[in-house]
Amino acid sequence: MAAPSFVFTIARVAIMLSEDEAWLEEIALEMEPEDGRLYICDVDDDSSITAFTPFGVESLKELVEIHKALRSAGPTK
Repeated sequence: MAAPSFVFTIARVAIMLSEDEAWLEEIALEMEPEDGRLYICDVDDDSSITAFTPFGVESLKELVEIHKALRSAGPTK
């Protein structure tokens, strides 16, 4: 597979998926770089931005659906 030539910031993905950015950040913690999740570090190293390759956006969509299904199923006893 070729290396990605662009990524989407988490803010952009939140808009694309019509989901809350903070919730997506939480879900994305389950993803590995192999899943298409990357961190972009700024000059000061104190801040980073979560970003996704196109494959990462698809992987995140799958996780969103899983989390929504679990949420709608309600708490387990």
